[in-house]
Amino acid sequence: MEQQSSVKSFGGFQNQYTHQSSACNCEMTFSVYLPPQAEQGNCPALVYLSGLTCNDQNVVTKAGYQAYAAKHGIIVVAPDTSPRGEGVADVEDEYDAGQGAGFYVNSTQEPWAAHFQMYDYIVEELYNLIVSEFPIDPERIGITGHSMGGHGALVLGLRNQDKFKSISAFSPIVAPTQCPWGDKAFGNYLGDDVSLRSQYDAVELIKANGYAKPILIDQGLADNFLDEQLKTQLMAEACEAQGVACEIRMQEGYDHSYFFISSFIADHIKFHAGLL
Repeated sequence: MEQQSSVKSFGGFQNQYTHQSSACNCEMTFSVYLPPQAEQGNCPALVYLSGLTCNDQNVVTKAGYQAYAAKHGIIVVAPDTSPRGEGVADVEDEYDAGQGAGFYVNSTQEPWAAHFQMYDYIVEELYNLIVSEFPIDPERIGITGHSMGGHGALVLGLRNQDKFKSISAFSPIVAPTQCPWGDKAFGNYLGDDVSLRSQYDAVELIKANGYAKPILIDQGLADNFLDEQLKTQLMAEACEAQGVACEIRMQEGYDHSYFFISSFIADHIKFHAGLL
């Protein structure tokens, strides 16, 4: 692991790192915000998964979370959204496939399987790396994300409750087996195996297993992806049927951008702080 940059922010430090990933078979980049409390001992942590076309820097520079992370003493980890680099499969001129569009799954299909193992990368490799290298309490790690990353946060959180003790999301793709983005990505990465696809679908996971803790979701009503791609209502229906305490806040006038995320990031960090 090599540190690439470090900037002081709200008494802590916003850092960026690279490391050679065995899961993704390439160099991966991630960012970590260390609040001032990290100098005194172990802190809770929040993993933030970004959306399509993003890398680790979008949330770092646009969300404005550092002030709230410093207030609550939470370390924030922001990984990249996919493997990248020469030799890594990609689809030219398509933003929703290939590099920048990993969908947080383990690919079983060629040419993707050699590098696109984002589920194992986040849940195993990056998780173990941050716990060993930073002052993080492994019993107090939460997960959140936006859009494709909101899908990732819900799926990884629901499937790995021993590791992620709190879950929230912004504008998540809640049912990727029922929307064009998910159908395209899962077709590329997972093939036609319906049972495998359902393992990466938050609505199907809720239907099958429920969830015992509260979940927070914020969704903008002016989001142009809401009806076709995000399908928030399906999550509301599944959680209601299973008795899951999922608070879905439909925010009037807000779109899919980081203006929306930055408006409510304080609430999400407070939500995780309360559970962690």
